[in-house]
Amino acid sequence: MRDLSWLTARPIAHRGYHDAAHGRVENTPSAVAAAMEKSFSIEVDLQQSADDKAIVFHDDTLERLTFETGPVKARTAAQLMPVMMRGTDDRLWLLDELLEQVDGRVGLCIEIKSRFERHPKHAYIAGIAESLSRYQGPVAVKSFDPDVMQMMREAAPDIPRGALGDGARNLKDWGRASRIERFMLRHMLYGPRIRPSFVSYWVKDLPALAPATLRKVFGLPLIAWTIRTPEDRARAKAFADQMVFEGFDPDAAV
Repeated sequence: MRDLSWLTARPIAHRGYHDAAHGRVENTPSAVAAAMEKSFSIEVDLQQSADDKAIVFHDDTLERLTFETGPVKARTAAQLMPVMMRGTDDRLWLLDELLEQVDGRVGLCIEIKSRFERHPKHAYIAGIAESLSRYQGPVAVKSFDPDVMQMMREAAPDIPRGALGDGARNLKDWGRASRIERFMLRHMLYGPRIRPSFVSYWVKDLPALAPATLRKVFGLPLIAWTIRTPEDRARAKAFADQMVFEGFDPDAAV
C-alpha cells in the first residue's frame, strides 16, 4: 500500500479550489491549478462515459455545469471532451489529463461516483486502476459504493481506498436502499470487503460510531467533508484528522 501521510498533512480542496465568480468552476483544470498554487491536496470526482472512460465531473447529468443536457453516461469520451463548462474556458476532461496536470505535486483524493447499479462496471474500474497504477504521485480513491471499492481493491490493491459515508438517513439520497442496506452503509459494515485505508465522513453526522471506531481502534485517518462554515470547521477539528473544504481559504481563516 502506498504512503498516505499526505492525506492529513494539508486541507483538501473540494472539487479543486473553485470559485465560479472568478471563472474557476469545480472539477476543472482552473480549479485544480488554483489548489496547486496554494499547495492544497485536491478532491475530484469521476463519472463514467458510454465507452467506460473516466471523466472528471461530479454530476450524473450535464445541465447544471455545462450548456448541454442529458446523462454523462449516454455519451462517449470523444463526445464529452469538447463540452465547455459554464462561465469558463475549461472543457470536460479525462482522468489521465488530470494526472498529467497534477504530476505528483499535491495529493489527489478521487471519488468514483456511482449510481449503485447491479450490473458490473469492471471495464470502467479497470481503466481507472490502470491509470492510477502508472501514476507516481500521492493518490487515493473513495466511493459510497462498496462494490466499486471492492473492484478497486482487486484491480489495484496498492492504491489506498477510502470508506466514504454519512448517516444514510436522507431518503432523498438513500431511498433506493433498503433499511438493512442503509444500516450497513451507516455503520460501514462492508469494511472487511474493501479493507479501507482511511475514512471520509459527512461532518454533520460526526461524531458517529463507525468512523470513530475505525479511527480509534484500527488507526485509520478520518477526513470530514464538506467544511463550509466555522461550525463545520470546529466539528471537524474535534472529531477528524483533516477536512475537505469549500468556499474559503483555510490558511487565511482564523
